[in-house]
Amino acid sequence: MFEKDININEIKEIRTRTTVFFGVGAIKKIEDIAKDLKSKGIDKLIVMSGKNAYKATGAWDYVEAALKNNNIEYVNYDKVTPNPTNQAVDEAAKLALDFGAQAVIAIGGGSPTDAGKSVAILLKYPEKSANDIYEFKFTPDKAAPIVAINLTHGTGTETNRFAVATIVEKDYKPAIAYDCIYPMYAIDDPALMVKLSEKQTKYVSIDAVNHVVEAATTSVASPYTICLAHEVISMVSKYLPKALANANDLEARYYLAYAAMMAGVCFDNGLLHYTHALEHPLSAVKHELSHGLGLAILLPAVVENMWEAKKETLSHILKPIAPEITTEMSASEVNALVYDWLKSVGVPNKLKDEGFSEDDIDKLVDLAFTTPSLGGLLSIAPTQATKEAVKEIYQKSL
Repeated sequence: MFEKDININEIKEIRTRTTVFFGVGAIKKIEDIAKDLKSKGIDKLIVMSGKNAYKATGAWDYVEAALKNNNIEYVNYDKVTPNPTNQAVDEAAKLALDFGAQAVIAIGGGSPTDAGKSVAILLKYPEKSANDIYEFKFTPDKAAPIVAINLTHGTGTETNRFAVATIVEKDYKPAIAYDCIYPMYAIDDPALMVKLSEKQTKYVSIDAVNHVVEAATTSVASPYTICLAHEVISMVSKYLPKALANANDLEARYYLAYAAMMAGVCFDNGLLHYTHALEHPLSAVKHELSHGLGLAILLPAVVENMWEAKKETLSHILKPIAPEITTEMSASEVNALVYDWLKSVGVPNKLKDEGFSEDDIDKLVDLAFTTPSLGGLLSIAPTQATKEAVKEIYQKSL
């Protein structure tokens, strides 16, 4: 089985760093978190959020009360959008610095948390900008404390050291990874996730699947990431249909959130490769494209690309969504199995459905190789990530 893909003489780093309060009602733990922040001398902070979800889910009622009860002043930046931008990060950082914020609370999915992590860096480096962070003009080793209150079951950013933002003027969507931006605390409360739309329920869950398919097959993958990957895909396979059938199914939301949290730890250890390196140019060019949808579109062709190199691992971890899979199958047959599962959960989309054409491919390929950080992902792919290989994945995803 997959054990044969592991070189036992390679030393792996295994990470899990954030204290996560997990379960229905976990939002109530914000009171204890606020007390701890106050005990550490934090009197002012910035709350990062989108326009509506932080209030519509009920999370804000608990957060606001906890801050007031502990005499912590706050300012709210509520303009974070999906695929957060450098401009938003800079705007929020200025607001936070002018206010004198000493910490960050992010409420939302991956976007508010990633933007919040970026602001946390700038609170310690006020002379820097989002472009400095995401064009790797310096290496931060400190950031303000971060609390991540998660409203989706997909990104895993509440448990890891990664963040993403788009540099709008260059169509760059780089990823950063620094120890200083592990959240101090995270809250995963399934009750805050029941208002996710059907589309977002699908897309964020598929994001978690992509995280582990990649983290289990990079050149730095370990038995830890492979075992986590199998468990994550098992959970998504079982509980995504239940959440789609009943948005208020708290058990389904619980296990999807658990899968996403584990997926965050999984790729914190195994990192990522093709699917994320190729999706970031998609949503950098078309900001309205859901990250999870872009990943879903690319996944079958990425699995096809790496099948021969990692068939033992892939046949093991993909079994829950493709029970017929065997190592004797061809790469194109496995592509079809993965696509069949995506169709079964209502995501049959191709790039053409999202407005891309053959004319866009050369630009996308170029961005995959020129966007800061994406080359690093491609360098640990399980097959040689040439421009021709990347182009073929895009073409097969059209």
